[in-house]
Amino acid sequence: MSGHFRPLNLPDFPWDTIAEAASRARSHPDGICDLSVGTPVDPTPDIGRQALADASDAHGYPLTWGTPALRNAINGYLMTRWGAPDLTDHGVLPVIGTKELVGWLPTLLGLGADDTVVIPATAYPTYAVGATVSGCRIVTAETPDDVAGERPALVWTNSPSNPTGRVADEAETKAWIAYSRERDALLVADECYGEFGWDAEPVSALDARLNDGDVTGIIGAYSLSKRSNLAGYRAGFIGGDASVVSQLLEVRKHLGMMVPAPVQAAMTVLLGDTEHVRIQRDRYAARREVLAPALVSAGFRIDHSQGGLYLWATRGENCRATVDWLADRGILAAPGDFYGSVSDEHVRIALTATDERIHSAAARLVA
Repeated sequence: MSGHFRPLNLPDFPWDTIAEAASRARSHPDGICDLSVGTPVDPTPDIGRQALADASDAHGYPLTWGTPALRNAINGYLMTRWGAPDLTDHGVLPVIGTKELVGWLPTLLGLGADDTVVIPATAYPTYAVGATVSGCRIVTAETPDDVAGERPALVWTNSPSNPTGRVADEAETKAWIAYSRERDALLVADECYGEFGWDAEPVSALDARLNDGDVTGIIGAYSLSKRSNLAGYRAGFIGGDASVVSQLLEVRKHLGMMVPAPVQAAMTVLLGDTEHVRIQRDRYAARREVLAPALVSAGFRIDHSQGGLYLWATRGENCRATVDWLADRGILAAPGDFYGSVSDEHVRIALTATDERIHSAAARLVA
């Protein structure tokens, strides 16, 4: 029977490869400081939880397209926060967490073996997994010049970057828009970490100043997981080219890819509130101010890390040796080789731990 199926040749699940280091870190007398995974640890805002509870009598099927109130909230957020032109509700769509969107997008667009997908050279692994599942050819790039000779169907950008925290400026963002349009490629800008700029201010590919007020061929991808501590709700959304959104809406309706109604209610309320975002920014900023100097004092160099929730750090050695060095001190980090072959001397160190664990990690680094 298995002969009927195309083997996907997916990589091993990355976190399985650091099980030994995790065990060693857990054996530390003061317990593990797990800085390897970017899962929020702070409370979901009360207004979101209340909205979820109030909508919990969800006896009917939710709309794949989202409620009119949610579509209006998404459009308003993109216009107000990211300078997008008015997309109307035809240019927005909720998704079941942005990882789902990243992993399934090439397939939902009907791409296959004849198509090329461009992904960042140092990148969140799911871009490559999604292209692999659909059978696409993958090429990596840091700038449009790296793939000048390619004719891709889909181009992924990610700013602030996971894992490096690198923030693309206006010129780079405009260059990717021009590159994609010249090749009739769809540009999908993963901007899920956009609320967290530290040493540089993130910009959006949807910004009317950068795309001349025309989002044709552009989709932005966003998440409330980090912005609103909503990772457990699986609450994401996209906005941009209405013709692409319409295609995705139709196929998602057929496949039953619906965000639960109570989650839609929570998203609607949280997208209209900025105070909880400010509070969360302050939390991450304070943790960064503790952890970054401790890493430098311990002999690390921090590269990029202008935005996002991670410090991209190196000791000038293979990343697995660094993971072991940290594990001996009860600290678990993600090795850079999770994110591409060019990243094997860095580790990704997350700010998504409690204040107490961040201070404990810092103390161990400088001891």
